[in-house]
Amino acid sequence: MKPGTGGARTAAAGIKGRGAASRPQGRYEREAREAFDDGWMGEGDDAAAPRTEVTLVQARSIISRNQSPDIPFTQSINPYQGCEHGCIYCYARPSHAYLGLSPGLDFETKLFAKANAVPLLRAELSRPDYRCEHIALGANTDPYQPIERSYRITRSLLELMAECEHPVGIVTKSALVERDLDLLGPMAKKGLAHVFVSIGTLDHELMRRLEPRSTAPERRLRVLRALKAAGVPCGVLVAPLIPFLNDRDMETVLERAAAEGAVMAGYQILRLPHELKSLFKDWLERHYPLKAAHIMSQIRQMRGGRENDPRFGARMSGEGLFAELQEQRFRLACERHGLNRKGRGELDTTRFRPPSGPGQLSLF
Repeated sequence: MKPGTGGARTAAAGIKGRGAASRPQGRYEREAREAFDDGWMGEGDDAAAPRTEVTLVQARSIISRNQSPDIPFTQSINPYQGCEHGCIYCYARPSHAYLGLSPGLDFETKLFAKANAVPLLRAELSRPDYRCEHIALGANTDPYQPIERSYRITRSLLELMAECEHPVGIVTKSALVERDLDLLGPMAKKGLAHVFVSIGTLDHELMRRLEPRSTAPERRLRVLRALKAAGVPCGVLVAPLIPFLNDRDMETVLERAAAEGAVMAGYQILRLPHELKSLFKDWLERHYPLKAAHIMSQIRQMRGGRENDPRFGARMSGEGLFAELQEQRFRLACERHGLNRKGRGELDTTRFRPPSGPGQLSLF
């Protein structure tokens, strides 16, 4: 690489193994910064190939609660902040701005692991006024992203929930969930666990660009097979649907997932909150420049002329002819493949008992 060309090359070609190609500032930063290549940066330097950094943090709370009618759960846990999968479309990217970090490269390289997650959950479940509703793991960031292999926070949370028979729903795009089938299988037999595997496309090349550090699509299908074999009710989440990019794959994904054992399914239309708008548009220009304007035009049509619509009732599914077509396609494909039949994957909240240990005295 010639001196003075590093910035241009990075912007044009992206960074191998990363979804974002830059560090745009978060919306809460007061000072503006601009990158400048003085010619000293080489191809092997960290700025061109940023490494993953993990910081252990002491969280103040562990269960997030919501009242959104768009979301099928009221309680969720995110063991990690940031996600190394690097999915360019991830609606959780703007949350890194709250930390004073960029929703771009920082979101997928500067990660935070909640070291006290299990003690916090034990204390929460031990409260006399705690009301059992199923907890979703993976609402924002993937609980089985690569760093879970080392930190095992998700595993530890599942061990606690198995102990007190608390229902849990998981969403992941990682094959690492198979590691915990020894916990999920017995929980599922009691109606305490189900797992959704996120598969937005079966096109490996497209997936590699959209989700650079996630599990390959064919491998995710085998995860569904393993879940079924272990007796864990499983489903497929076709998300996000991006017009003229991966929406064509919906029926194929649903068909293949059902053949491997999925009994449930869901889908979501692409969302572009806050800084994600510019990140996604930059990604389109780098990877699909001839389609970029057409894709963004259709997104605006689904969002009432805007690039994002945060309103409840519209933000997940969109509106207009394209959105209506996706809903019809999804419904018909689910009917054809026997997905989402009543009673499948329902979780039992009646078995819950508070955990023993700190915060809860044993009766025996």
